[in-house]
Amino acid sequence: MTKHYPSGEVMPIYDAAMKYQTEGRPCVVFAGKEYGTGSSRDWAAKGAKLLGVRAVIAETFERIHRSNLVGMGVLPLQFKIDGWQKLGLTGEEIVTIRGLLDVSPRRTLTVELYRPSDGRVARFPVICRIDTPTELEYFKNGGVLNYVLRNLAKDAAA
Repeated sequence: MTKHYPSGEVMPIYDAAMKYQTEGRPCVVFAGKEYGTGSSRDWAAKGAKLLGVRAVIAETFERIHRSNLVGMGVLPLQFKIDGWQKLGLTGEEIVTIRGLLDVSPRRTLTVELYRPSDGRVARFPVICRIDTPTELEYFKNGGVLNYVLRNLAKDAAA
């Protein structure tokens, strides 16, 4: 169960995710160490994508899961200093990721959290865990499948 913001309604996570998608609100996951460890890897990344998760901000990532997130078009970001525990998250925060227009492998970006209830703003650096130029192309295309389909369409039109 989770609380939907800004309505405050408590509902199943899936229902909240679908409601956020209907509202056009992308979701961000905050995580601790070794995010993705023990998951069935590609299915876990697919699940995040299907729930509308656009970015995962973690202390560290399980190596293959990080790559699978990129392959699904989900942005993996790693805390540069402190983890999520020091942020005092309530769930109502509006997350803005600064620097996405110029994203490149391993670039430092800035995350900005705005909490509507008290006007608090927090900013912190993260490392973009798109690690290679090829992964960057996959991400820019919304994932591997979109990348392949666009290239096939381009080749067919030529």
